[in-house]
Parts: sequence; structure tokens; C-alpha cells
Amino acid sequence: MLLKSLRVKNFRVHTDTFLEFSEKLNFLSGGNGQGKTTIIEAIYFLCTTKNFKSASDTELLQFGKEEYEIGGLFKSLTDNKASIYYSLNENKRAYVQDGKQVSRTSEIVGKFPVVLLTPDDSSLTHGYPADRRKFVDAILSQASELYLNTLLDYNKTLRHRASLLNKLNENRRVDYLEELEAWNSKLVQEGTSLIKYRKKFVEQFNSHLLSAYYEIMQNEEIPDIEYQNFANGSDEIESVFSSLLEERKDEEILRGSNLTGPHRDEFVFKVNDKNLKTFGSQGQHKTFQVALRFAQFFYLKERFYKTAVFLLDDVFGELDKSRAERISRYLRQVGQVFITITDFSNLSFLTTNPDDLVINIKDGTAVYA
Repeated sequence: MLLKSLRVKNFRVHTDTFLEFSEKLNFLSGGNGQGKTTIIEAIYFLCTTKNFKSASDTELLQFGKEEYEIGGLFKSLTDNKASIYYSLNENKRAYVQDGKQVSRTSEIVGKFPVVLLTPDDSSLTHGYPADRRKFVDAILSQASELYLNTLLDYNKTLRHRASLLNKLNENRRVDYLEELEAWNSKLVQEGTSLIKYRKKFVEQFNSHLLSAYYEIMQNEEIPDIEYQNFANGSDEIESVFSSLLEERKDEEILRGSNLTGPHRDEFVFKVNDKNLKTFGSQGQHKTFQVALRFAQFFYLKERFYKTAVFLLDDVFGELDKSRAERISRYLRQVGQVFITITDFSNLSFLTTNPDDLVINIKDGTAVYA
């Protein structure tokens, strides 16, 4: 899949910017606050319906304007036009694909696969289990609409069940206890499905991670992801889940919280059989983060039989020269890539080919180099 063109109007510092892109590497060059990351932000927004900076619509809207618009033309087997419109007066955002308004996120997620690598990816290896679960869920949600819908249903079940547990903490009514059994059954069904998906995902993803890591580090280090959940490797997931819910019922009621399930899973990242979070060097952390995104790209490519849009925002400045050179060469195997950089002066290893494109951005205005 390719992103052929993009238009952003009244979106952050961009008043009206139209860009046509290369099918290879697209370098977005400019100083801080000039609008280069906004282009990455707009592309990711179109592909996922989500803003990766978690900004509100009013924050995205250019000061003094009444509405913003993002539009892109994607090319795969067919051409698809996608647009996002926001009106301040109506306080309403709309997503439109090929002239038809789309109301459900699940109709878009996975339609335009995307991979994003930013400095915030440090949370994947340094952060909490929730950060790693979010990473896995985001990939699986792009790869499988069924997984996405199951995850959404599971999260709704968690909210309903937590509310009921709080009621039970105040009053153990018989009808509340009967309702809890019904929610338990639903939680077990949906949770078991998520765990099976995740287990299969890790088995498949590890091979892509190993290949990506080899491209960056050769045979110096061996990466691995270990999936940990309450089942402890048992194939009887439903039975174990049901038993744990019964065992911890009183504790859950006392705390008013869901204490067991895949929402507490952990994905342990390892290098040479050692826990990366505990024993990894800063260089190993950064390499693992980059390798995760390359692995994500090739995993999605294998699932969709088409390439994802690959976005790299302010990445090379944090890498040593050796790793950066290998990564820049590896990008040639990807296809269409969007890379934000401050300038080329300190990035001599980033060589451009005739098919690449360099776009200089200043004060929300884009000029082709």
C-alpha cells in the first residue's frame, strides 16, 4: 500500500499544505515546531482514526479557525480516498472514506496499515506491562477485526463487572451474585479468546523480531518475547480462568476491581535470555524498540499481503552511528517510509536515492528540495 498524496488544512501550523509523495523514502526536514511532525501525525490519524499525541480536536485546530481537514489518497489494489473533518461550531469530527461517512472505528483500523516509531517507544521496554499490552493489542487490532471487536467487548465487560463488584461490596444481594456469574461467563469466554490470539501472535512475531534484530545487530544478540498470563502455559485456559475467578471472588468484591484476566498479562522482552528491562543497556533498549517496529511492519505485510505505511519521527538523533547506519540501510527493504529529521548535516549516513524525496518544512509551509 502507498500513500500517494496528503492535504492538511487548518491543522496545527499548516494552513493549507498539499504534498505528493515518493514510493520510497520521504524525508521531512525542518526545525522544531515548524510542522514536520504534524505531517506524520496527520498520516497516522488517517490510518487509525486516532491521534498518537492524544491531542484534542481543539488543540489540533489552527488558532482562529473554525474547522480542520485532513485528506489522503491511498493506493493498493484500488485507490481509496480518506478524510477527517472537524467543525468547532458543531464540536463534531467525521471520518469519510470514498465519499461515505464511517461511524465505527473497526471499519477503518487495518484498512490502511501503519507502523509508527517515535522516541515515546521507550515506554515499550522501560515502561509498565500496560504499555506492552497496548503495543500487542494495537498490532492485533490492525491484523484482525475479530480481535479488535473481542477486545472492545472484553473491556466493556470489565467496566460492567467492576461496577457490579462495587455494588456487591456494599450489599451482597442474591440477584447481584447471580448477575456476577453471568458476567464471569462472558469474561471467561472473551478473555480466553484474547489469550489464544496473543499466544499465537507471540509465536509468529518472534520470528520477525529475530530477523529485524539480525539486520541491526547481526548475530551479536538474540531477542525474544515471552508471553506471561495466569494460565501458566496450560491449554485449559477457560477452566483455569473460571477457577481463579471463584477463588478470588471475595477479594475482588472487597477491592471492587477485576483482578484476574488478560488485562493483566505481561510480555517480557529479552535479549540473550536476560530480561531487557532489568539488565539491558540503553543501546539494547533502543535497538529492541526499533526492531519491534520493523517486526511489526513485516508481520502486517505477511497478514495483509501489502505493505504498511512506515513512519519514523525524530528517531535517528538518539542512535549511535553504527546502529543508525544499519537501520537506514534496512529501510530500503521496507518500501515507502516517512522520516522526520532536523537536518542532514549530522546525518551523513542517510544517503538519498533518485527515487527519494526531501521536503523542507518551515512555519507550516512545505518546499520540495
